[in-house]
Amino acid sequence: MFNKIISFATSKFSRQTLIKLSYTFGFMIRPVFWGNKVECPVCKRHFRKFLPYGYGTAKDNRLCPGCLSLERHRLLYLYLKEKTNFFTDNLTVLHFAPEQPFLKRFRKCKNLKYTTADLDSPIADIQLDVTKIDLPDNSYDVVICNHVLEHVTDANIAMKEIYRILKPDGWAIMLVPINPDIDTFEDPSVTDPKERERLFGQYDHVRQFGRDYPDYIAKAGFDEVIVDDLYYSIPEKDRERMKLARPGEEYIYGGRKK
Repeated sequence: MFNKIISFATSKFSRQTLIKLSYTFGFMIRPVFWGNKVECPVCKRHFRKFLPYGYGTAKDNRLCPGCLSLERHRLLYLYLKEKTNFFTDNLTVLHFAPEQPFLKRFRKCKNLKYTTADLDSPIADIQLDVTKIDLPDNSYDVVICNHVLEHVTDANIAMKEIYRILKPDGWAIMLVPINPDIDTFEDPSVTDPKERERLFGQYDHVRQFGRDYPDYIAKAGFDEVIVDDLYYSIPEKDRERMKLARPGEEYIYGGRKK
């Protein structure tokens, strides 16, 4: 039932409307899922299961009723906490297309000078095009840009812009949907939404990233490519309890500027 409601909403309402409604939806639905079989490391809440989200046989037990995190958000949060200085050092952070599980939490971090950016999101601080970032060179210690690059016309230009605005020793997290069985595939001539969904996985995607994604990061000029396997160092029972990754999402990808 819940998946039908979510599917209906995502097909009928704009992204801006969905963002505004999601907080109320999460608040109302939480009591239905009270329990202790799954755990979200982002909001620290426990539930009998997570909400269904998406399509196909793997749609169940994915979306946290507490903070609306998905598997990739929960893994990234653990990575930031355990393997970076994100929550300890004074950092300037630019977050493109800010995910709701992170938005309020990152804004509350006193060590972060945290700015959000998007082309049209109602929850972003500034309006920016990731392929043409109107900001000075060497501006930020950290840039977060997740599930954006599969939407933009030229991912290489976007990555170069992210590299440009990073300070020396700055780093970026750039997660994308990945099919580990293929090399990256794109075809600018494909504009039909149904054909894009068939080829690239979603109606508004313009490419399908593959196993060569780290090469794209290196090509954009990053001095160090981040491919982190934190997922595999976490005990299997904990991975299952927190629902940390789907196939193709087991690694954290990004780049560092020296």
